[in-house]
Amino acid sequence: MVDAKKTRDLETREKEVHIDYKPASSLPDPTPEPGYEYRYVMTHILGKADHIRLSRMRRDGWEPVKASDHPELMLEGSESGNVEIGGLILCKNTVEKVKAYDRFYAKQAADQMESVDNSFMKDNDPRMRKFSEKYSEVTRGRGLSASLK
Repeated sequence: MVDAKKTRDLETREKEVHIDYKPASSLPDPTPEPGYEYRYVMTHILGKADHIRLSRMRRDGWEPVKASDHPELMLEGSESGNVEIGGLILCKNTVEKVKAYDRFYAKQAADQMESVDNSFMKDNDPRMRKFSEKYSEVTRGRGLSASLK
């Protein structure tokens, strides 16, 4: 008894399904609400409550998000009724205030850079000038073969 062997051309394979894996985020995203921006704010550090930071964030307009407002984020064990995960609490603020904060801190960073530059350049000596370049430029140079000619 000789088993007839099939040639490879006659064999068919089931089409393999290719699935890309992406690990789940540790902090789930809430359903977006127009006019608001969401951020997780630290409430505990090394197991101790950080009331000062949470108080400052509330004064800046960040309000804790109730778990009942976002049922997709309902987690077990939240006694406060807010969305809390591992020492972080989900808060929301208006987009206008968030943009104002971004402008404030961008200006503060620019002022600090200007101060550093002024401090660096104050000891400039005409015999050995310092320079401060704030930009970079990409140019296409001649190739090595062109310079050898």
